[in-house]
Amino acid sequence: MFKTLGHIARLMRAAWTLARHDAIFPAEYQQSLPAPARVLGRFARLIAIRDRASNPGERLARALEELGPSYVKFGQVLATRADVIGVEFARGLSRLQDRMEPFGDARAREILQSELGAPVETLFAEFGPPVAAASIAQVHKAVTRDGDTVAVKILRPDVEARIYRDIAALRLGAKLAEGLLPKSRRLEPRAFVETIARSLRLELDFRLEAASASELKEAAAAAENFFIPDVEWALTTRRVLVTEWIDAIPLTDIERVRAADIDPLKLSEDITDAFLSTALDRGVFHADMHAGNLFVTETGQLWAVDFGIMGRLEASERRYLALILHGFLTKNYEAAAEAHFSAGYVPGRHSKADFASALRAVAEPIFGKKASEVPMSRVLMQLFEITDLFDMRLQPQLVLLQKTMVQAEGVCRLLSSEHNMWKASEASVERFMRRELGPEGLVLDLVEDLKRARNAVRRLPDTLATLEAAADAVVAMEARSAERAARRRKQRPLWITAAIVGAAACTGAVLAAAILL
Repeated sequence: MFKTLGHIARLMRAAWTLARHDAIFPAEYQQSLPAPARVLGRFARLIAIRDRASNPGERLARALEELGPSYVKFGQVLATRADVIGVEFARGLSRLQDRMEPFGDARAREILQSELGAPVETLFAEFGPPVAAASIAQVHKAVTRDGDTVAVKILRPDVEARIYRDIAALRLGAKLAEGLLPKSRRLEPRAFVETIARSLRLELDFRLEAASASELKEAAAAAENFFIPDVEWALTTRRVLVTEWIDAIPLTDIERVRAADIDPLKLSEDITDAFLSTALDRGVFHADMHAGNLFVTETGQLWAVDFGIMGRLEASERRYLALILHGFLTKNYEAAAEAHFSAGYVPGRHSKADFASALRAVAEPIFGKKASEVPMSRVLMQLFEITDLFDMRLQPQLVLLQKTMVQAEGVCRLLSSEHNMWKASEASVERFMRRELGPEGLVLDLVEDLKRARNAVRRLPDTLATLEAAADAVVAMEARSAERAARRRKQRPLWITAAIVGAAACTGAVLAAAILL
């Protein structure tokens, strides 16, 4: 009970903090809000901080920073969607990506010594001040004793406890949402929170992040232009991650990217290809592709950092995803609809033809259009309406994929208004489709079928032994039941005789008592 009250208090604190920063119903958006929201907004501004930032995005960023790392993650996703929330709002939120307040050099040195068992001076020839600070960790530039320049990522002190408290409060919020707003159940709020909670918990162990970086480095070979830094395993622990240092421009600095004479359109296409190629070809993808985690060198090489949140897809999910994307790319909406139904994303009681028509209504107005010509906020609203119309439930296993697609496409839009997501997706999807559904795919399917058949044959003796044992057990059980039945039949006359004698005795006793009385 007391824990629940604590979680409710944290949710109330979140609402209070947003109101204090005029970030829950911003004054700048009053005219576009419904009447009840306008009333609540005016009430909330009675407690708002005076002399607050003029940019509503910056006010929200400050509120989220105050609330903690779990909330900051939400703001980082919004920061990539200037087309949905507005350019000014997104600019204000961009500080969440890599410009948060660092926790100090002295504290960082203490953590390093505690984790690595030696003073910083012993471990590194040089160790600089923080060069970037985000919600979970901060990064220092250093030089090892071997002369290698490295990035040293250090977990923020006490961040674990804050995240676990936030997760508990979010779980309660999801539960309340399902209870108070029945329509929200279709979106699986509790399953959504659990997916995000798991990714956040994994993000707190840098040994797992190091393994993810190594895995993604192998997967990056499938992309045309995507690179991952090497891990310094000897200097990596649960709270410290050391990787190769990359001299590159962060994609948060769009002006520097353009000044370096890097083709922003080519770069945006590389981002799309990197995401889809690793996801489709290898079943693993970087699931936090905001601009603060992406870099480009002077020669145009695309690099990624921060591998705390990784997405993984099973082979069946990759095939369904490719079929859906290929259906859109070829305008074969019937095939895209069929893939949705086969994957179980749309309940079978609905008409495939109607769903194909709905997909056409979404895709045709934006097909082949540049980013500047597509009002993504309207597209997202239309997609939401379609999911409601066809009773589509949120797929927890695809939450990170959907989130990353939104992030990556948002970064591409920031880079170039000429970006065409259809054209950028085509090469990686076609390559996957040729491999999966072409001659090579048929051969691979045949090999998999033969492997399953071989394994089934190998398991046959064990299966037969199990069936034989089960049959023996059934026979034994039936024999025991037959024996018990026979015993009951033999004992039945004795019970009947005893019952007759007892009844006669009782009758005699009653008659004797009546005579005597």
